[in-house]
Amino acid sequence: MTNKKVPMRQCVGCREMKAKRELIRVIKTSEDEILVDATGKKNGRGAYLCPNRECLDRAVKNKGLERSLKTAVPKEIYEDFEKEMEHLGKNR
Repeated sequence: MTNKKVPMRQCVGCREMKAKRELIRVIKTSEDEILVDATGKKNGRGAYLCPNRECLDRAVKNKGLERSLKTAVPKEIYEDFEKEMEHLGKNR
């Protein structure tokens, strides 16, 4: 019996490789809209974050999210992420 390969992604905050299902996907759509993708299946350029505050703070500080999405991310978006990450983190 063969084991299924677990897809791995790198967190833009802590830069650690983790299983894709453990991370939260943030996307930039073709309309340059930045969203949290709870399903992990929406179209757009994606970046991944651990569901904790420290990784979000590191991503803001080192501009990891902006670099991955190839666009500037406004402060209001980061505030929305904090709220959504708390909600998603509780549901996992």
